[in-house]
Amino acid sequence: MIDLTGHNALITGSTQGVGQAIAVAMAHAGANVVIHGLHDDATAQATLQLCQTTGQTAELLTADLASDVQQATQQLCADALELNPDIDILVNNAGTYIDKPFLEMDYATFDKTMQLNVYAGYFLTQQFSKHWVQQATKGRVLFIGSINGKLAEDVHTAYDTSKGAVETMVKTLAVSLAPLNIRVNGLAPGLFYTPLTATALDDPQFLKWMQQHTPNGQVPAADVCGDGAVYLVSDAARHVCGHMLMVDGGMSIWQQPDP
Repeated sequence: MIDLTGHNALITGSTQGVGQAIAVAMAHAGANVVIHGLHDDATAQATLQLCQTTGQTAELLTADLASDVQQATQQLCADALELNPDIDILVNNAGTYIDKPFLEMDYATFDKTMQLNVYAGYFLTQQFSKHWVQQATKGRVLFIGSINGKLAEDVHTAYDTSKGAVETMVKTLAVSLAPLNIRVNGLAPGLFYTPLTATALDDPQFLKWMQQHTPNGQVPAADVCGDGAVYLVSDAARHVCGHMLMVDGGMSIWQQPDP
């Protein structure tokens, strides 16, 4: 129902999972998309085809955003704008979970988590914002956080810290960029069935436990994120600024789930 015709989006980390769902939803809504992943593999090509079958222009870029973040984000911004100079939507979705128990956590693992989950989105937004200000473009930025930005989870200290930072980053960048006609919001997924969570959710006991701890009793596929993401970058959300939309079936509001 929301029309993104005439808009152009770069979605990082969008070859599978939540990022893929957002890229496909935006293409279905009428946006031309540039998807991004670490590798140009069969999964990336399948996502590219899903976007192209909507009739919109879709391109693929590969880049490692977890090392030399400043150079990587500058290059990705330049490459994306070369493919599509009219990009006015940035979705910062690229992220990782590589945690170890807290007492075993090493600097390199913690640093890589922060580089990809926090620094990359921060500096990629800075790169696009500079370009948009020069071009007088009304930019739209969407950060993909997590329910872990609100609720802690064991063996998730680095991940939880990074997603808490993303939640605050949405607010502080919104304050800085709103006067420049650049709108920043976030979307925080709960637990979805994706290639990364399939191993755990294929265990019937674990799946039942998660369903019992979600008010609506569902653990859906990642495509439930697509419509919310489309809304937040659309003109329908023109007065929504600095907001983190929870897409978690109510998990983050339930203090004492039925055991």
